[in-house]
Amino acid sequence: MKKVLFASCLLAFVLGSIAQETTNHTAATFNDTRIVNGQSVETNEEGQLKFLISHRFGLISEGFDNFFGLDQATIRLGLDYGVTDRFTVGIGRSSFEKTVDGFAKYKILRQSSGAKNTPVTITWQSNAAIRTADFSEIPGVDYDFANRMTYGHQVMIARKFCDEFSAQLMPTFIHRNLVETREEENDLFAIGAATRYQLTKTISFQAEYYYVLPNQMADEFTNSLSLGFDIQTKSHVFQLHISNSQGMIDKFFISETREDFFKGDVFFGFNFSRNFQLKGKKYK
Repeated sequence: MKKVLFASCLLAFVLGSIAQETTNHTAATFNDTRIVNGQSVETNEEGQLKFLISHRFGLISEGFDNFFGLDQATIRLGLDYGVTDRFTVGIGRSSFEKTVDGFAKYKILRQSSGAKNTPVTITWQSNAAIRTADFSEIPGVDYDFANRMTYGHQVMIARKFCDEFSAQLMPTFIHRNLVETREEENDLFAIGAATRYQLTKTISFQAEYYYVLPNQMADEFTNSLSLGFDIQTKSHVFQLHISNSQGMIDKFFISETREDFFKGDVFFGFNFSRNFQLKGKKYK
């Protein structure tokens, strides 16, 4: 009996030691690489290609004459590829101003527990966009290649507090080579915040808000606020939401949002993503 008790205690000690030496990385802080308009700390798996369709209808407040916005639409088609599990690159094209954009994001830190305890996940994202549509707002201005460009950098800091709830902060910098009015700054700083609350196994609620620091935008612009739901399946994520921002890249929804969410000037839209595994295991 003493031998059995000793063996049991020894086994428990060994298993406890092994458990303490194991690092458990947190998974699925958010359900997808996008929250609503903005990016999340999530990156693609290595070899995973994500095909993303982002769609925004017109203003709901325009009423029945415009079928509550459904008669109008803007769209972005994007492809994101996981170079490694922590490094993703992507490219997209928006019908809004016929803009082509690209980005790269890298997961610097991963939230973990066990032998290595890291309280948050940190991901860096850099992007660039070029407007290819003709300009008509300001006659006589030279709209060369440089004046069509916008750049952005963002640090995403997120924590999954429990299976149901996650939160993220996004300090953001945007540089616009050309602005519309003298009241605006070429360099713009903003702070974003987002949350996820898991309602069921497959449905979650998201909220996303970007606050632009004072004296950087003209009075006609405002801050971006978006609310939505994620519906997750085995192979794709379907996101439904409302937002006062019509554009779907940083340049548009952070620095060029014109509508007032609390006056009912919102756009209904959705994101649909499908993952294909091009390298390693078969695609899901």
